[in-house]
Amino acid sequence: MSQQAVERTLGKLVTDPIFRDGFYKDPAGASTSIGLELSGEELRALSRLPLTAISRFSLFLDDRIAHPQMDEPAVSEEGLP
Repeated sequence: MSQQAVERTLGKLVTDPIFRDGFYKDPAGASTSIGLELSGEELRALSRLPLTAISRFSLFLDDRIAHPQMDEPAVSEEGLP
């Protein structure tokens, strides 16, 4: 069950910029608010992921599987913002 919560959290981090912002401000609160129960160790590990890396990765996702990235630049066909 815990691995599933970690995977769901990672998915939300890359597909949902509102959740991502909330998670980096309050990891436990953001996770609990969407029904994910993570251990302290899991929360620490996930919150150590660089926000810039998660945000950058999310730029490469197809819009059909991610929430709109209102504040981030579009990605060119070459894969660069």
